[in-house]
This record gives sequence, structure tokens and C-alpha cells, in this order.
Amino acid sequence: MSEVVLKAKVNAMRRIAQMRSSLLVLTRKLDDANRELTRLSSVDGLTGIANRRRFDETLHREWRRASRTGKPLSLLVIDVDHFKLFNDNYGHQVGDECLKAVARTLEQMLRRPPDLVARYGGEEFAAILPETELDGALAVAEAMRAGIEGLGITHRFSSTAGVVTVSIGAATMTPDRGDEHGFVSLLKASDEALYRAKKNGRNKLAASLSGMTAQIG
Repeated sequence: MSEVVLKAKVNAMRRIAQMRSSLLVLTRKLDDANRELTRLSSVDGLTGIANRRRFDETLHREWRRASRTGKPLSLLVIDVDHFKLFNDNYGHQVGDECLKAVARTLEQMLRRPPDLVARYGGEEFAAILPETELDGALAVAEAMRAGIEGLGITHRFSSTAGVVTVSIGAATMTPDRGDEHGFVSLLKASDEALYRAKKNGRNKLAASLSGMTAQIG
């Protein structure tokens, strides 16, 4: 084999090695980008907590798991009281900062990895509490309510208090084995409880008790 041919083969092998190395780098970057896209698709752009898509996926998954294990599943629906008045009078930028503070506080009240708080839409949030009885869910809800009030965010236009507050509806169900769609009833029950909390003056908790709602505090 001539020296010229040998050099050509060596150079070709080097180029192939460089191309393989570059391809590996590009593949890693693509994997990282895909992971970041997946993360962003499940995160609320304003508050940084889980978004509605991740909430829906998690609720469905936890409901199916509860139907297999026979464990209770609790849901909290949280609404910022008189938020439209806050937004209209203080401006959208201040309103956004308010929602960020509320989201951070709600998330801080969750102690277990399976628990999830998400922005449900607008000024409404929701928390999924797997393997949690109603009394445990209400304890978390009260910590959230008190925590938001304790932020002391001025709200001169609220007829409930001089600061930003939240109303919370709680519901707990234990799915029947094989029931994959009953989470709709859990959502409805927590929404009805939230309605009761707001109707009874806001800055309150209400719980769904076997189709009935009871005000707590």
C-alpha cells in the first residue's frame, strides 16, 4: 500500500471519528432539548408550577392508582377571592406578581412528593392529595388559606378582607376497583364545595360530604 493511499485512509478514518463525535454531541443536545420541551409543556408559564395539562394527567393517573389500591384520593380547588377587582385596580403586572406569590405559597404547603398543586386556570388553582382522607385534606387546605392571608398582600377593593385571600373547596373519594372515569365526580364535588365556600363569605373552606357540602370555619 502506497504512502499516499495510507494517508488518505487515515484521514478518512479521522473524519469519520470526528463525525461520530459530532453526531453524539448533537444527539445529546437533542435529547436535552426534548426533555426541556417536555418539562415546559407541563409547567405554567407565569407561576412556574404545574399547568392544567399536567394536572389532568396526574388526576387521571392517581385516580386509576387509587382504584387499584383502594386508597382515598383528595382534591382541593382554590380560588383567589375578588381577583378581578384586584387586577382591574392594581394592574395586570401586579396581578401577575400576586398569582406568583399565591402559587409559591400553595406549593410550600405540600409536604409529600406525590402531592401536586397546579394552576387550574386564571386565578384558580387545584391540589391533588393521593392517599389522603378528608380530615388530612382539610388540614392542608387550612394551611393554604392561612398562608395566603398571611402574605398580607393589600387588597383595598376586597369586600372580604383588606388583603388577598382564597376560598377552598375540598372533596375526598375512594374509587371502586376498575373505575377509571369517576374522577369527574371528584372534580364536581370539589367545585360544589368551592361554590359553598364563596357563597358563605369567602376566605373559607368547605368540604363535600357524600354529595353534601359543609362549611369549615
